[in-house]
Amino acid sequence: MAPANKISKIIIVGAGPSGLLLGILLSKAKIQVQLLDQASALDTNPRAAHYAPSSVRELRRAGVLEKVQAEGFRPAGVCWRTVDGEILGGIRADLSNEDSTVCLPLDLFDEILLREFEGQRCTEMLWNHNVVGVEQSEGKARVKVRTREGEKILGADYVVGCDGANSTVRKCSYGDEFPGITLESQIIATNVYYDFTQFNYWDSQFILDPKDWFMAARITRDGMWRVTYGDVPGLTTEEYLARLPMRYEQILPGKPKPGDYRLTNASPYKLHQRCVPKMRVGRILLAADAAHLCNPFGGMGLTGGIADITSLFDCLIALQNGLTDDSILDAYSEVRVQKWKEIINPSSLANFNRLWDENVADERKEFFERCKAMEEDEALRRRNMAVSILFRSSLASVVIY
Repeated sequence: MAPANKISKIIIVGAGPSGLLLGILLSKAKIQVQLLDQASALDTNPRAAHYAPSSVRELRRAGVLEKVQAEGFRPAGVCWRTVDGEILGGIRADLSNEDSTVCLPLDLFDEILLREFEGQRCTEMLWNHNVVGVEQSEGKARVKVRTREGEKILGADYVVGCDGANSTVRKCSYGDEFPGITLESQIIATNVYYDFTQFNYWDSQFILDPKDWFMAARITRDGMWRVTYGDVPGLTTEEYLARLPMRYEQILPGKPKPGDYRLTNASPYKLHQRCVPKMRVGRILLAADAAHLCNPFGGMGLTGGIADITSLFDCLIALQNGLTDDSILDAYSEVRVQKWKEIINPSSLANFNRLWDENVADERKEFFERCKAMEEDEALRRRNMAVSILFRSSLASVVIY
């Protein structure tokens, strides 16, 4: 008879970075994984691109780090500027650290993960599988899916929802309940080829201004940049895209016109700060954006999502190996919700507010003085990078370093 905690199969919903990475880890631990996605291919919209040191260590554990590093690059630093280009403060990356941040656009990152996932012996990738219901009973979890061949019921020991901000798995457990707030702000995330180096731009920078704040970061070796900026709320996607040339000319150095750059992608996003009450409902588990959301300034959403699924993986393997009972999954939920409340939510809100809110001028000044001190004192920089900046600084945008 199989041990009571034996896990033979897990269904993961959502073929994004979190779902793919969890699938890789589980399959390499000899657990059968079905990965379902309602789309027919990977998402190519502009999204995250920086993998923080904590994530780099997990990519190494999953056996994909070398491939990610081969296609991406390691950014050399981050700074904060005025709209006139004056550097207020900056932090150089320690490129001698094997865990230093890696940068690669998420669509390319997901392609690496998908190839790795499909290369495992106990995996199945099911595209065009739209989950419309979730249920559980008798020690099993099941999903009801609509496919091109009709409706199907698929079962497993556990179902993990990694299906993003509009998660069906979450809605099946909580309905429309997703506690938190939607910020009264609108951002436009764009990928563009424009020569920022002529303005002495670092690999990453945040431009602070009450109106024309933005972020510009190089995200590929061949010179593609991610530019994320704010715009007036309440417009349609078409209206935001029509305004893009005007906004670029208003905010970017050199006041470029359309012929001066090559735009490859642009997507408007609303900003949310939300988290479910629990990330476990029986045999239904939630992770990453399906469980919690935060604004993207600082990279804490992707970093938090990877922390979710690697923590969940460790709990499932402990359960599989008979080291604990399934209460470990309650602990997973409690700890990850706590991390969102105590670290991710307040820090990411502070990151965003400090781009434009003049009420935090004193804290900005203190932070930039600390940046200057670290720039001049290597020992101080090494000592403070991991602790003071990653976890305590309210300007935790440097989580990407």
